[in-house]
Amino acid sequence: QVQLVESGGGLVQAGGSLRLSCAASGSIFAINAMGWYRLTPGKQRELVAVITSGGSTNYADSVKGRATISRDNSKNTVYLLMNSLKPEDTAVYYCNAYLITSMTMKSTSYWGQGTQVTVSS
Repeated sequence: QVQLVESGGGLVQAGGSLRLSCAASGSIFAINAMGWYRLTPGKQRELVAVITSGGSTNYADSVKGRATISRDNSKNTVYLLMNSLKPEDTAVYYCNAYLITSMTMKSTSYWGQGTQVTVSS
C-alpha cells in the first residue's frame, strides 16, 4: 500500500509564502515524476509544477517565478515553495507521484488527499 501525505497548507496573506510537503510511503521501488496540482471550485484541475527523477522541472505560467518545486529522494518527499502568493492561488493542492511499487513493478499514478491553501487579500 502506498500513501502520499501532504502538509503545509493553511491561511496566508497575499504577498506571503508557503511551503507544501508531500511524503510518499509504502512498498516503493522507485519514484519517477512528482508534482503538484490544484483544484478550485468551478475550474479544472491545474498542473502547478512537476519535477522528474532527474531534477528537471516545469511550471504553470501562472506560478512561474513565484514557485519552486524540489524533491528529496532520500525521503521520498516533494516540496513546493510558493512566494508572493495571490488570492487566485487559493485552491486545494494535490500531490501526485508516478511510482513503481515493489508489488507490481509498474509505474502507476498516486494522489495525496489534498491540502487547502487560502490566500487572503
